[in-house]
Amino acid sequence: MSENSNVPFHTPPELWKNLKPLARQMRHEPTPAENALWERLRNRRVARAKFRRQYTIERFIVDFVCVELRLIIEVDGDIHDLQTEYDAARQAFLESQGFCVLRFNNGDVLQSLDAVVTVIGETLVSRAKGLPHP
Repeated sequence: MSENSNVPFHTPPELWKNLKPLARQMRHEPTPAENALWERLRNRRVARAKFRRQYTIERFIVDFVCVELRLIIEVDGDIHDLQTEYDAARQAFLESQGFCVLRFNNGDVLQSLDAVVTVIGETLVSRAKGLPHP
């Protein structure tokens, strides 16, 4: 947490205390789709970008984030069909903080992982060049 203490979107300490156990649990119990994508993103395997998983930004925990290029990857399960308004407000907040948010559903990740990783890679390259994502 200390390495990002000067980052404006960082979670306040009092909120971090409550979110930390949930984020840790989510890291230890990923969905199959999250696990598959993490295996492709970890260790700078996509465009040499460093990703973190189950990372807190303000009051939200995002599935994956490349802080340097402000790219968030969300892997949506069926529950997201029931919370579209919440997800839209959450995404609007994250975008207002300068993040690009890419959303993929579990099926896309599990059935078309290479295509998902290609989109992520192209977006990372565009963001590194200061361009809008493709």
